[in-house]
Amino acid sequence: MSVSYNKLWKLLIDKNMNKTMLREEAKLSSGTIAKLGKNENVTTDVLVKICKTLHCDICDIIEIKDDK
Repeated sequence: MSVSYNKLWKLLIDKNMNKTMLREEAKLSSGTIAKLGKNENVTTDVLVKICKTLHCDICDIIEIKDDK
């Protein structure tokens, strides 16, 4: 199983935001944004910060994919 943050990037487009704006508003590091861009694992704290910033639920930003 793997994670995909494609929902997050689509949500940013809908909210007229870019990755830099998200990083600044959610107080994330550039390394964390890079991990998200590569669909790598991040902490739950990071996901919560993003959800609070975007006023959304976790299922709005992440998808679990079957590796089959």
